Amino acid sequence: MDRRRYLRRGIGLSATLVAGCSRPDGGTTSSTPATTTAPTDTSASGGVYVQTFVERMAMAGRTEAGEYAVALLFTIPHRFWTVTNAERSPVPIADDDSVHLMAVVWDPETRTVLPGTGLSVELSRNGRLVSEEVIYPMLSQRMGFHYGGNFSLPADGTYAVDVSVGALPTNGVRTTGAFRGRFSEPATGIIDLAYTPETRANVSSRDVEQGGDPGALAPMDMRVPVGRAPERSALPGEVVGTVQSGDARFVVTLLDAPPAGVEASGPYLAVSPRTPYNRLVVPGMRLSITHARGNRTLTATSLSRTLDPELDFHYGTTLPATESGDTVRLQVETPPQVARHEGYERAFLQMPAMDLTL
Repeated sequence: MDRRRYLRRGIGLSATLVAGCSRPDGGTTSSTPATTTAPTDTSASGGVYVQTFVERMAMAGRTEAGEYAVALLFTIPHRFWTVTNAERSPVPIADDDSVHLMAVVWDPETRTVLPGTGLSVELSRNGRLVSEEVIYPMLSQRMGFHYGGNFSLPADGTYAVDVSVGALPTNGVRTTGAFRGRFSEPATGIIDLAYTPETRANVSSRDVEQGGDPGALAPMDMRVPVGRAPERSALPGEVVGTVQSGDARFVVTLLDAPPAGVEASGPYLAVSPRTPYNRLVVPGMRLSITHARGNRTLTATSLSRTLDPELDFHYGTTLPATESGDTVRLQVETPPQVARHEGYERAFLQMPAMDLTL
């Protein structure tokens, strides 16, 4: 089922939605509807581009589950791509798909979006199970990192959505600073999803004139956190450089000591990954570094996925004492293992090594 078929089912275009296309400097250019949508060339490699359509989303509701805040939204069904190592696989829209469900998980105290928890949903109506799935971790231009998937809703009515948030895996994402020891327990909450002609009228899709051009749509504004990496100037420590690979940008900062929760001493190197537009966090990578002085390698190690209230989601490690002129090579061992919406499916796959000087 394509977007036009969905619109013909009675979901009108919204005249109130205003979208923007972001530039690397953070500005926006206006977008206007086009009469047709050109097909996306999914065979092309590399490059973030403006997605060819913009959708309006509806908020189903939000809840607090344990120490997590969760929001559930829905819009029209989406095609998206899953990623295994550096290979992508399209997930087409099925004929009976009704909605694309999206869930955002964040810390209610700091509003930090939490990648890596995992999330599953169970939909029931009138006490009967309709669907139960672990939904995909995803990256989109409008929502940044979230969990999502297409679902079939067989009839109008109110669906109870049991949202189960997994804990951050102890061997997957460490927590530091004020986050130390947090997000270690799974939790469940319930959100009601009203699927009616009235709620369906709140979602829509329209073509974007700049679709396919380099750039990205501006993230949504629905009072739900969008996972943005910190501004370069807001990162603690000394920012020693920004490098780019596979369209992702990596801001590297060096702290005199690691944040609380890192069981090592010495200078702490933190690598903050983000999209080239809008600073959206890019999680799910495996990243390593080689730290050298002249021709001598001082250390070669994998970086740890880390969540910190000041550094946000980043990859970090301690180093031996550093000197001006030391070199660091960053290597993406595994590209981001998150599904991608249109506009990101070509990017963050082939990621050459990056070099910088401290």
